[in-house]
Amino acid sequence: MFDKKYKIIRQYFNENIPARTIKKGLTKAQAMAHCQDPETSSKTCTSSAGKHRTKVCGPWFDGFDSY
Repeated sequence: MFDKKYKIIRQYFNENIPARTIKKGLTKAQAMAHCQDPETSSKTCTSSAGKHRTKVCGPWFDGFDSY
């Protein structure tokens, strides 16, 4: 049996901006840890990059899925 791999998907509430994979090859624990970081959501990020992304793209968040 093989171990599942996980990818991080950045998703936007603006339907004109497609979701995109930003990381892959992660374990489930790594994917969960990434998504628990406050910098992975427009609602909780404080970094200048995250705030700029929100200004340009609107609300967004990172989620994960197996592949």
